[in-house]
Amino acid sequence: MTNDTDLVTSIISLSFASDPVWGRALAAPDGSVTHHAAFWRLSIEGALRYPWTWLAGEGEAAAVWIPPGGTELAPEQEARLVELARSTLGHASDTFMELLNRFAAAQPQAEPHYYLTLLGTHPDHRGHGIGMRVLAHNLALIDDEHMPAYLESTNPANDERYKGVGFEPIGKFSFPGGGPIVTTMWRRAR
Repeated sequence: MTNDTDLVTSIISLSFASDPVWGRALAAPDGSVTHHAAFWRLSIEGALRYPWTWLAGEGEAAAVWIPPGGTELAPEQEARLVELARSTLGHASDTFMELLNRFAAAQPQAEPHYYLTLLGTHPDHRGHGIGMRVLAHNLALIDDEHMPAYLESTNPANDERYKGVGFEPIGKFSFPGGGPIVTTMWRRAR
């Protein structure tokens, strides 16, 4: 599990380094980015409690899902996340925590669903459709269970890609204090 955790953390850290929402949310007062991996590692450790983290090839892309009824983080991981935000982000930790609250509030609660929490392609392999092939494979498995799926798109450049595999926008929210928009998307059960 440690090797998978390290590999998925590396892929996601590199994939989201310049993301419009996460790049801003994880901005440290001194401008460093070395702390990003610690944040992503917590999320990935939480997800690896379930058998729904997928790797393409030898680490070209990763998809991190939370199955119906699951949670992104265990309670002890949530406490570690708060502590990490306070120690790393300084005054911006309040904005970071508010952003997480907005993500949680936007997620549909009425119907059990699979939640695509992270999808990233290593920068050396972008533009070849690898991430979308992983996503298509995952969605085929979800379709076999006749379950819906949900995601938040933090980069508008990806919205059309998600629409192309059956996700439809269902809402939006903004970064605290204004800024980048997050689009929430739902894919009906098939």
